Amino acid sequence: MCCSPKNNFKALLFILVFAFSPLVFKAQNHAQHDAHDTETGAAKAEHAAPVKEKKFDAAEVIFGHVLDGHEYHFMDIGEHPVTLPLPIILYSPSRGTWDIFMSSHFEHGHASYKGYTMLNKHAIHELGLDQKKFSEGTIIPLDANGKYDPAVTYYDLSMTRNVVQMLLALIIFTVIMFRVAGRYKKGVGVTSAPQGSQSLLEPIITFVRDEVAKPNLGHKYERYLPFLLTVFFFILVNNIFGLIPGSANVTGNIAFTVVLGLISFVVILFSSNKHYWGHIFNPPGVPLGVKFILVPVEFLSVFIKPFALIIRLFANMVAGHIIIICLISLIFIFGELNPIAGWGASPLSLAFTVFIYLIEVLVAFLQAFIFTMLSAVFIGQALEGDHHESAEGAHH
Repeated sequence: MCCSPKNNFKALLFILVFAFSPLVFKAQNHAQHDAHDTETGAAKAEHAAPVKEKKFDAAEVIFGHVLDGHEYHFMDIGEHPVTLPLPIILYSPSRGTWDIFMSSHFEHGHASYKGYTMLNKHAIHELGLDQKKFSEGTIIPLDANGKYDPAVTYYDLSMTRNVVQMLLALIIFTVIMFRVAGRYKKGVGVTSAPQGSQSLLEPIITFVRDEVAKPNLGHKYERYLPFLLTVFFFILVNNIFGLIPGSANVTGNIAFTVVLGLISFVVILFSSNKHYWGHIFNPPGVPLGVKFILVPVEFLSVFIKPFALIIRLFANMVAGHIIIICLISLIFIFGELNPIAGWGASPLSLAFTVFIYLIEVLVAFLQAFIFTMLSAVFIGQALEGDHHESAEGAHH
C-alpha cells in the first residue's frame, strides 16, 4: 500500500493549496453614494405602499445555488430565510484596520456594518453602479456619511461557502487517510484482513494504482501516485459534499478547477524531457511543409490539455446541479400559473430529480476518475523518452 506517513504528509501539503485557492484578494476603487440611507428609505416606502407578491425567480435560485456566497442558505420560512452566516474578514491598508464579523450583520445587503456593506440587486441599482464591475455579494467600503468611498483599498479574506466546505473536506479526508495509514503501520491490513475504512479505501487505492498509474507511468508510477491519489480523493470528497442539499458546489466553481488544472500543468511540465519537446518542435518523420502547420498545433496542445481538465470538471459538475434545480423549479413555475398545475407537475418533477440525483452520484465518482486518468495520461506523454521502459515496468 502507498499510504505511508511520508506520502500522507506530501498529500496534506498538496491539498492545502486546493483548500485556500478561492480566497480572492480584492483591491478596488469605488464611486460615492449613500447605500445604507437609501436602503432604509426604500424599506420605509415599501412598508407604506402596497407590496406586490414577489414572483418566483428561477434564475435567481439557480445562480444563488451555483455561485459562491457568504452564507449557507437552507430554506425560506415565509419571508424569513433560514441561513448559516459565515465570517467576514476584511483588511484595509487605507484605514489600517482588521474587521472580523459575521455576514448576518449585512442583513442580506440591506444594512451596513463597520464602514462596509454588501451589494444586492436593489443596492446596485440605487447606487448607480456598473453591473459589469459590481455583482451581488460584493462587499464595498463606505465613508463617514454612509456613501461609497472611492479612496479605500481593502482586501477581502472572508470565509465563503466554498472555502469553508473545502476546509471541512480537507479535515475529513486527512483524518481518514492518517487513520488508515496508522492502521497499516500497526500491521492491520498487512498481516491480517483490512478493517473498517481500510476495506472501503483499499480497493479504490489499488484501482488507481493498477488501472491509472501503472499503465500510464510504468516503473515511475510510485513517484506520482501520491499526487494522483490526492487529486482523486479530494475531487471525490468535494463532489459528494456538493450533493448534500444546502451545501456549496465546490467542484462547480471555476476557481477550484483552474487551480487543479494549473497544478496538473506544473506537474506535467516538470515531468517533461527533451524527447517530449523534441516531438513537439521537430516531429520525426513529418515533411518540412507539414511541420509549419503541425508544430503550432502541438505547442498549443501543451496548454489545451490542462484547459480541457479545467472545463470538463467544471462543466459536468455545474450542469448536473443546474438540471436538478431546474426540475424542482418547474413545480413553482407551474404553481404560479395554476395551483393545480403545480401539484400535478410535482410527482413527475420529483421523479426526474431523484433520477438525475442518482446519476450525479455516479458522475461524482466518474469525474474524479476522469480527471485523475487524464492527468496520468498527460504526465505519461511528458515522460515520452522513457516510453519503452515504462511499458516494461507496467508489465512487471
